[in-house]
Amino acid sequence: MQTVFPPAAPVLLPIAGSPLAFPVRRVYCVGRNYAAHAREMGQDPTREPPFFFQKNPDNCLLEGTAFPYPGHSQDVQFEVELVVALKDGGSDISVADANSKIFGYAIGIDFTRRDLQADAKKAGKPWAAAKAFEASAPIGPIVAAETLALDPKARIWLSQNGTLRQEGHLEDMTWTVPEVIAELSKLFRLAPGDLIMTGTPAGVGPVARGDVIACGIDGLPDFTVTVA
Repeated sequence: MQTVFPPAAPVLLPIAGSPLAFPVRRVYCVGRNYAAHAREMGQDPTREPPFFFQKNPDNCLLEGTAFPYPGHSQDVQFEVELVVALKDGGSDISVADANSKIFGYAIGIDFTRRDLQADAKKAGKPWAAAKAFEASAPIGPIVAAETLALDPKARIWLSQNGTLRQEGHLEDMTWTVPEVIAELSKLFRLAPGDLIMTGTPAGVGPVARGDVIACGIDGLPDFTVTVA
């Protein structure tokens, strides 16, 4: 069947050390998955089931591309996150089987229009305008899981113009990566190409035009974004 106009090109993320690319299907995000961040956002962290929201595949921003400060916001904030890329999916995946679905890992930033998010929270409205705007998900190269034994105690960090702003360890997650995959698969049928942004440690803060944001996770290549 012919289309009325050419379909959009697939969103492709680079794979470290490979000429191949990772085609993005969906982008899921976990809210408040680090206790200290939950507290700084005024919430009481618990082991209640995690909650999720989404960004769009074309919100992904490749390394080497500046992040354009969005309009209609005066408070855009950074959130560094571990990104999990899936090679397989399904529904009702068990925690024990979750790691077998993982293709690899990357570093990502969940840029957030915090003022719009705060207004949405007060009004009981969705967060789409605060989270799923253009270029809001810079993501570094994906490192294949078969080449990386990701340490659950790995350090995760973000600096702004050379000053450390966020720092924690993956073991600080309220819900581990396998648990996140299992819980998410109860609500959605996961599939190859899905990305999961797994939450951010404490220390989130605003960016300004001209800022250089650098971030890293032990075992993954560091990732830098400039705010345009």
